[in-house]
Amino acid sequence: MADETKPSGTTPESQAPAKPTPPAKPAGPVPVAWDSELVGRFRRLYGSGIREASTYLGQNYLVADASIVYDVLSMLRDEEEFDYCVDVTAVHYPQRELPFEVIYILYSFAHNQRMRVKTQIADGGGVPSVVPLWPTANWLEREVYDMFGIRFEGHPDLKRILLPDGWKGHPLRKDYGIIQQDKEWVQINLGIESGQ
Repeated sequence: MADETKPSGTTPESQAPAKPTPPAKPAGPVPVAWDSELVGRFRRLYGSGIREASTYLGQNYLVADASIVYDVLSMLRDEEEFDYCVDVTAVHYPQRELPFEVIYILYSFAHNQRMRVKTQIADGGGVPSVVPLWPTANWLEREVYDMFGIRFEGHPDLKRILLPDGWKGHPLRKDYGIIQQDKEWVQINLGIESGQ
């Protein structure tokens, strides 16, 4: 005996209302031009050497040519009171013509202000060491050298800081596999076969 309440040939799925289309994903934050007296002064001094001046999520940053980055950083310390180098780090963008971006994060205690200075360099290239400006940059630059292979010219003791001296490769480069390791070093120094 057929069920009288349900029309033949229909299923519960065909009776369900269509799901509404989800709303479009909102656009994320984007950098906006940073226009200030400081930026104007740098642009007058260095012209096109200041490639970008922007603010992103409330953080100001300059992108400077590698040929002038030391001068820019020196002026920020001496004239703008950015007396603390919080960090020196890098990013690897293998698809770019200049694939490495070196980033300096600075802080001014006098003005309670933070900013970043970025510069781009070629693979095998380097930048001047900022240890003469901020002695705390010593170990920061060593870490960037260790992880990316970026040279800091004039560094007082540029050598690995996290990995052993004989290690091959630089693990934070995008072309260094996530489970890759120097199997030869492991075999020679630890006397074991790598489990990777």
